[in-house]
Amino acid sequence: MTIPSRLTSSLAAVGVAALLAACAAPGPQAYPAQPAASTAGQMSGYGRVTNVEFVQGGQSSGLTGAVIGGAVGGLAGNQIGGGSGRTVATVAGVVGGALVGRHLEQNANRNTVNHYRVSVQFDNGGARSFDFAEPPNVQVGDRVRAEGNQLYR
Repeated sequence: MTIPSRLTSSLAAVGVAALLAACAAPGPQAYPAQPAASTAGQMSGYGRVTNVEFVQGGQSSGLTGAVIGGAVGGLAGNQIGGGSGRTVATVAGVVGGALVGRHLEQNANRNTVNHYRVSVQFDNGGARSFDFAEPPNVQVGDRVRAEGNQLYR
């Protein structure tokens, strides 16, 4: 028994779509004060706050997901029918794939959390960022002390 090439191509397109959906990045993990970036040798000591910013989570336009979904949907739709029916199926695949891809990307980013990021420039020349779930009690220019993952004023 031979498998028609259209069926094989359709299955391949569905497989690619499933793999792309599995590539969704997870949101940030636990809070409060955690280093925003990996730090070699845990910077400790005294320094000054150089920046305090509010970082919004879940802000994704879904454009990348729409483009990838549209491409996969168009490939899958092109495998169906013949003549003008194939054209209609391709267009429907592009539109449907774009909508699904956009939705998947936005859902993948929905679990990220709004937080506050405090950047510190240490006296020894090092720099580090700390993330907080609640507004921190420091301002730009404040002298601070860092010990491990904690920031003290």
